[in-house]
Amino acid sequence: MKPEEIAKLDAYLKRIFNDKIAIKARHKKDDSAEVYLGDEFLGIMFRDDEDGELSYNFSMAILDVDL
Repeated sequence: MKPEEIAKLDAYLKRIFNDKIAIKARHKKDDSAEVYLGDEFLGIMFRDDEDGELSYNFSMAILDVDL
């Protein structure tokens, strides 16, 4: 994702959820970014530009050992 997209998503998530949430660019990947809460990795935000409509999808895995 482009830095401008990441900045917009970061501002949106901070406004909706919490100032501790952050979106960071991924190395060698331009279709997604990493989502963190403080230092804790939460998941991946994917850019979906299909059929001329742009959207973003957040994917978060929850391991059973964490429950």
